[in-house]
Amino acid sequence: MQAYALRFLRRGLATATHPTSIHPTPVTSHATAAAASAIPLSNVEAQWSSLSPTEQTVVHQQLEELQRRDWKTLSLSEKKAAYYVAFGPHGPRAPVSPPGTTVKVVIGVSVLIGTAGLLYGGIRSIAPPSPKTISKEWEEATNERAKELKINPITGISSEGYSGKGFVSHK
Repeated sequence: MQAYALRFLRRGLATATHPTSIHPTPVTSHATAAAASAIPLSNVEAQWSSLSPTEQTVVHQQLEELQRRDWKTLSLSEKKAAYYVAFGPHGPRAPVSPPGTTVKVVIGVSVLIGTAGLLYGGIRSIAPPSPKTISKEWEEATNERAKELKINPITGISSEGYSGKGFVSHK
């Protein structure tokens, strides 16, 4: 529960605006000021993963105070820090798989497909020949026999003007 609340706090603090306060308020807490001075905003991206959750919350609060001011007065590093904390690859936006996983998956799938092809070829090479009833000649003879026996005389092979292939399925 605490992790969920902290994640919710992290996502909302960087972009939240307080509707009742129009003017920025200076940081008054001694602990917040000390932590804020210990964590420079110019290097938040590199330090973020090593910060404790309380230090991350302090950075959120510091950035929230900075964002209440005019954005034109913010330095480029402060804007980058605010963007990183709000939308960076941490928390719920952290990459699911490490870099290089795609190559491993492609190689693994290729090996499996190759193994399946070799297994199929090996089984086909030792399989017995196909039965004699699976040939074009046998199917044509089956057509002739069906016509002699007048099988399906209304719409099938024995009907007048029939132009279908009948039992022949080979090309």
